[in-house]
Amino acid sequence: MDRYLTREMVPPFLFGIAAFSSLGISIGAVFELVRKVVESGLPVGIAARVFILNFPEFIVLAFPMSTLLATLMTYSRLSSQSELTALRSCGVSVHRMVATGVCLSFLVTGLTFLFNEQIAPAAKYQATLTMRKALKTEQPSFKRENLIYPEFKKVEREDGSKEKVLSRLFYADKFDGKMMSGLTIIDRSQDDFSQILQAESGEWNVKDNVWDFYNGTIYLVAPDRSYRNIVRFERQQLKLPRTALDLAKESRDYGEMNIVQALEQLEVEKLRGDDRKIRKLEVRIQQKFALPFVCVVFGLVGATLGSIPGRTGSAKSFGLSVLIIFGYYLFSNITGGLGQAGVFSPFLGAWFPNFLGLGIGLFLLGRVARR
Repeated sequence: MDRYLTREMVPPFLFGIAAFSSLGISIGAVFELVRKVVESGLPVGIAARVFILNFPEFIVLAFPMSTLLATLMTYSRLSSQSELTALRSCGVSVHRMVATGVCLSFLVTGLTFLFNEQIAPAAKYQATLTMRKALKTEQPSFKRENLIYPEFKKVEREDGSKEKVLSRLFYADKFDGKMMSGLTIIDRSQDDFSQILQAESGEWNVKDNVWDFYNGTIYLVAPDRSYRNIVRFERQQLKLPRTALDLAKESRDYGEMNIVQALEQLEVEKLRGDDRKIRKLEVRIQQKFALPFVCVVFGLVGATLGSIPGRTGSAKSFGLSVLIIFGYYLFSNITGGLGQAGVFSPFLGAWFPNFLGLGIGLFLLGRVARR
């Protein structure tokens, strides 16, 4: 029975991947590429390469949709031909029949996670670089001028509430990829004094994990804002965070990062103290974990709905799949937005649609099993 159901689900699953990924890339990439070819003179060969590099991103989105389509179409056809009724008359329960589709959806979940982590982000990043180079808009891998990095900390007031205040401000006029010049650093991280550093240049010392500053002056300021000391130096090492260097480097778009890279970017954003960006990135990271498990939810819902006795054709199954997919992703965007707004936690904002879909699937399965 498992082999038979698997053989029946593979063709509609492959059809779904081809259909949904082609539709997605046509809407999300082809129109823009055609415009670039016509208006900006993008070579057709480069456009074709960018098209291929963008394909894995849409294949990832097609995996859950194809799982829903395959399970719904397969179980609906077998139900309409009374094959599922024959299995039940032989003592096979609905739970056992649906388990085949759910187990296959777990395999698709692993495949989705692999594509979403190892293939799609790297391919999309290469597509971005290829496009920039072809259109001669290639940017350096670092920011060249006016580098500003504020770092904040939370202090407790007398009433017990916490307030975010500036802890450190890092500014550099220019950066050539290795050396920064025209540096001004205001350090208020210590309670008993503050220091202001001005240096002609500075660089990150990889060996000692410190900053090396050259030809500058350090002003030590007491809490009452009086000068405590002035130090002039030709070379001075200070143990400050390297976050300013990380920010100077080009950060990838969210879709071009895997989970490890996104977590590294999250640590940088936490040091900057921008709560809005922190929450947005936290939600995005949770969505990267949640997306592959949509396959399990869709596999359960599709197999259960298909097992309901009735005469459901392929066209109706396809239409019902599109309706479920649209509703799920609409709800997912809403909960994700609520997570970024702080109404939901990042975890709940990303995972709530999965939990709701799983609950609906289990409820429907119980109803069908009692028939």
